[in-house]
Amino acid sequence: MKMLGALRSAVADPERVKTRAIDVHALAHDASHFLLIPQAVVIPIDAVEVGRLLRASAAERVPLMLRSGGTSLSGQAVTDGVLVDVRKRFKKIEVLDDGARVRVEPGVTVRMLNARLARYDRKFGPDPASETACTVGGVVANNSSGMHCGTVDNAYQTIESMTVVLPSGTLLDTGAPDADEQLRTMEPELHGGLAGLSQRLRSNPEAAETIRRQFTRKNTMGYGLNALLDFDTPVDMLTHLMVGSEGTLGFVAEAVFRTVEKLPHTATALLVFDNLDAATEALPALVETGAATLELMDATSLKVGQALPAAPDVVRGLEVEDHAALLVEYSAPDEVGLAKLQQDGLAATASLPLSAAAEFSTDPAARAALWKLRKGLYAAISGARPQGTTALLEDIVVPVPALAATCKELTRLFNKYGYRNSVIFGHAKDGNVHFMLTDRFVSRDEQDRYSAFTEDMVELVLGEGGSLKAEHGTGRVMAPYVRRQYGDELYDIMRQVKRLFDPDGMLNPGVILDDDPQAHLRHIKTAPAVAEEVDRCVSCGYCEPVCPSKDITLTPRQRIVTLRAIEQARLDGDTALVAELQRDYDYESVQTCAADGMCQTACPVDINTGDLVKRLRSEASGRLENGLWNAAAKNWSTVTRGAAVALNAVARLPAGAVIPPNQLARAVLGADNVPLYSPELPTGGTGRKRAEATSTIADALGEAVYFPACVGTMFGPAGSGRGADGFRWPGSAASGSRVSGSSPGVQYSFQQLCGRAGITLHVPSGIDSLCCGTPWSSKGLAEGQATMRGRTLAALRKATRDGALPIVCDASSCTEGLLAVVESDRPAPGQRPLTVVDAVQFAADHVLPKLPEGGKLESLALHPTCSSTRLGLDPALDAVASAVAERVDVPENWGCCAFAGDRGMLHPELTASATAAQSADVAAFNAAAHASCNRTCELGMTRATGEDYHHVLELLEQQTRL
Repeated sequence: MKMLGALRSAVADPERVKTRAIDVHALAHDASHFLLIPQAVVIPIDAVEVGRLLRASAAERVPLMLRSGGTSLSGQAVTDGVLVDVRKRFKKIEVLDDGARVRVEPGVTVRMLNARLARYDRKFGPDPASETACTVGGVVANNSSGMHCGTVDNAYQTIESMTVVLPSGTLLDTGAPDADEQLRTMEPELHGGLAGLSQRLRSNPEAAETIRRQFTRKNTMGYGLNALLDFDTPVDMLTHLMVGSEGTLGFVAEAVFRTVEKLPHTATALLVFDNLDAATEALPALVETGAATLELMDATSLKVGQALPAAPDVVRGLEVEDHAALLVEYSAPDEVGLAKLQQDGLAATASLPLSAAAEFSTDPAARAALWKLRKGLYAAISGARPQGTTALLEDIVVPVPALAATCKELTRLFNKYGYRNSVIFGHAKDGNVHFMLTDRFVSRDEQDRYSAFTEDMVELVLGEGGSLKAEHGTGRVMAPYVRRQYGDELYDIMRQVKRLFDPDGMLNPGVILDDDPQAHLRHIKTAPAVAEEVDRCVSCGYCEPVCPSKDITLTPRQRIVTLRAIEQARLDGDTALVAELQRDYDYESVQTCAADGMCQTACPVDINTGDLVKRLRSEASGRLENGLWNAAAKNWSTVTRGAAVALNAVARLPAGAVIPPNQLARAVLGADNVPLYSPELPTGGTGRKRAEATSTIADALGEAVYFPACVGTMFGPAGSGRGADGFRWPGSAASGSRVSGSSPGVQYSFQQLCGRAGITLHVPSGIDSLCCGTPWSSKGLAEGQATMRGRTLAALRKATRDGALPIVCDASSCTEGLLAVVESDRPAPGQRPLTVVDAVQFAADHVLPKLPEGGKLESLALHPTCSSTRLGLDPALDAVASAVAERVDVPENWGCCAFAGDRGMLHPELTASATAAQSADVAAFNAAAHASCNRTCELGMTRATGEDYHHVLELLEQQTRL
């Protein structure tokens, strides 16, 4: 209790000190094979709070660990003390010197940083495969590198300065002109100690030579003692010792980096060899050609890659036996330079024993498919492991000439110790490869086998003059072997470094340095099976940045690991923990999941956690709820018109007369059952029967079947209900807007556009009673979903003349829902399958080319949706938006708005959290108009920004109106 009091006193809001079981278990996990459960989790907002937490940790003698995102494969980010999460609040980016330098906080992901730098034709030096999930803080803490950067552009080489919080609480900007003097004044023992250790190392030629040799290649084993040789002032030594220190020396609150040029011209190829020996033996010849990247994949890697969604053809069509492959990439500032590199590459490959001729591609889609294969390899291979086993990924480096022999000996060790289906892949150009073992690591026999294998592997790597860690960090997994790699003298210097920075030893103990020879065998986590939908998850965390609930409740990874914690507690007989976790799981995991599927777009093993959540909702729904929603499916026209009538009615009342009874109903009937009214909601919409403008066109002549979404019936168009004057079109005559008046809605607009393009549409009879089924599927209400699906399929079969015509839908989430409906269809012999296309895609392909060019708005803020992203619709959305406005801006912090049908009205706090960063970007645009492609998402963004969001086709119709 005293410890918790000290933590709560250290932060401005005590609520940011979390001790609930669901919080500590959800946040305990990283991608490593270790697991410790923290006593508390704290989310500080600035460096000052971190300093107070560090002082409290030392005073209370409670270990403290700083969590960023690396993504921590070696156990460096788990603790049974206090976990301080610095990912949520530290997200500022300041571009300096026109992109040549950048100041960035530790919670920013590498992908987000590169997105900001792209406009300057620059990029962050380190390029880890986990760029979507790993943060700059994790990159600095681990000295992460990646595919291209090697030892030239890694964090150690590109960092200029940092603002660091030392374990004493001292805050220091190492980039200040008098930083070294400040360090001498505030931390005299540290300043003098570093100078002394530097002199000690420099005066020992043998030890100094060992350090220089070790750090000529990738090396994250132990502390970076090269800093004591490379720099003359203690403050510069401190800055570079912090790189790769894995949170054991202090906290990097922000860092300034030199960026590197983003070469615009790139060509990529996958070279396939008959075996691993042939691939590794080809490396010297390919390195000489100036290849920027040489990524190795062995036979097991290729077999797993074949099963990935959208696997490249060169892999999918391969009959893998003992094959291996090298992903080769050349980059250049211009086309001439790239052509020369490709020519040299092809000349080199002509003499190599390839299984097929090399084919380099500059096509972005083809290159992206190859890189998706490589970057998702770790999680994909882990996901293919036997159920109930743990994936353990090791990371070594040897001199490049020794790589072939090392890989051959590793394969022999796999066989010796019975590690079946083990894989070897990695950055062959640097002599750096990763290999994976899968086992339970629980029984005595399993641990003895792993221990013996590790001893043999250590002897192999050190015997080749290599390092036991290249880029994943020492962590816990290799801490017992640091002394063996460096010897007693250098190990003692590392011990002295730790004591100088952290004399109380409270900061991330057990990481990097550990004298316990069995440390790497302790705290290995288990992964009990919990659900078929998610058992493949390896906690890589790739899903977390795209999850709309990440800043308010749980992420997909956390939903899964918490479910595993419940199951493990059940297996352990800990009924109290089971009850405590289950008590909070419904709201934190089930009710506040948008079930938008964005996690699947980022997951390398194609997990959609929304599928799990929908099943959990289905299991929790009772007979009454299922019966009511099944009745709704049978009377959907009445339900949608009733919703519209209700919105029209409340629009006539003052908010004060609506909100109190609405809140009372939510309190009595439950927030998960009664939507929350908010004043920005529009009036009700109109029925979906054919509009007058196209009613003279005979149905039988239709070139497409138009399925207007029922959300247009429930919710009126943008601006409806905003006072007597109604909605006014955005813009002015100066910006190309020629018409003002009430928005007609997307159905009218789409029909008008098709009419102008000479395309006739057929709306199915009885359309007002039809739906794509998403309201039922998202709630897990199978009975009502089946009722609506059967009705809708029958209508579509008839309307399309058994599949002769395509079906066009005007809301991206409903398009996705209709695709699920038609996928469930089982055509009779001779029947054609039904085809569904979104109205935006249809307009881009068939309408835009036939429209007259209209005046354009000055600018447009565009919100792609989760469904448009999943459907691959965003290029078409951008094409339509570009026909509307001269400049189209998509927020840098774009993400799912989490309105998710009615989820944003049931849990408005979810949408508020999901759109907070994006709405700030939108405000900065000062756009002439705002658009999306899904009515409920438009409502969510209107609520978030205060701006009317329209369907992009409404704006297209207005801008091309003659």
